Amino acid sequence: MSFRRLTILSAFLVLGLYGGLIGSVLYFLAPGAVQQVLTAERALFSLRLSLWAATLACALAVLLALPAAYALSRYRFAGREWVDTALEFPLVVSPAALGAILLIFFSNPLGEWLQAHVLQFVFTAAGIVLAQFVTVLGVAVRFMKSAFDAVPAELESVARTLGASPRRVFATVTLPLARRGLVAAAVLAWAKALGEFGATFTVAGTMAMRTETLPIAIVMRLETADIEGTVALILVLVGVGLGALWLARRLLREAPHA
Repeated sequence: MSFRRLTILSAFLVLGLYGGLIGSVLYFLAPGAVQQVLTAERALFSLRLSLWAATLACALAVLLALPAAYALSRYRFAGREWVDTALEFPLVVSPAALGAILLIFFSNPLGEWLQAHVLQFVFTAAGIVLAQFVTVLGVAVRFMKSAFDAVPAELESVARTLGASPRRVFATVTLPLARRGLVAAAVLAWAKALGEFGATFTVAGTMAMRTETLPIAIVMRLETADIEGTVALILVLVGVGLGALWLARRLLREAPHA
């Protein structure tokens, strides 16, 4: 077997592995199960909560990730390597451990003060947003940095020599050229937030009609041996997540400087 065929075969093995897992779920899909789940009040609450929390967490992550990614892409500064390394923290630490770290933080004096005087996070919807925000922030910065890296720095230099300020260069040159990659990064972060379970479970708990996101609802149905309901929720989550990822891939493929 040629090297080319071997590598292509490996690619299709990856597809077969994940495709097979998704396909195996369909064996337990009862007719009308998805429609039945989506008309149930509790499932609709989980879906709305998941979409709301993921959107808010992604928006907050983008607000911080956008300037941070630009700094990492364009500037050399003291501590840059430390910042770049910190982006891998959510990947190195498991989501459950990340949630445990957040719980421990809210047990110290500063965390207790924040909960008492600013906002209650533990076992609330705000905790879901916080857990998802911490989980996806590093991913958002990493992908947005790649989008900025793809924009030639020479174009910014030309704009500055013509008298444009750094802020104007960023707004009129860099952002328009990197916009597809930035949008794709935001979509990827949103999809990751939507499917986040470990940190959310640890910080916000599993209270029905309060902190029950789609991933948590899936686990709770599985614990009650509701296989058909579990499968239906899995397909809803996979459908929304893969749809978002497909959109991100399309944006990246069409990016002029990707």
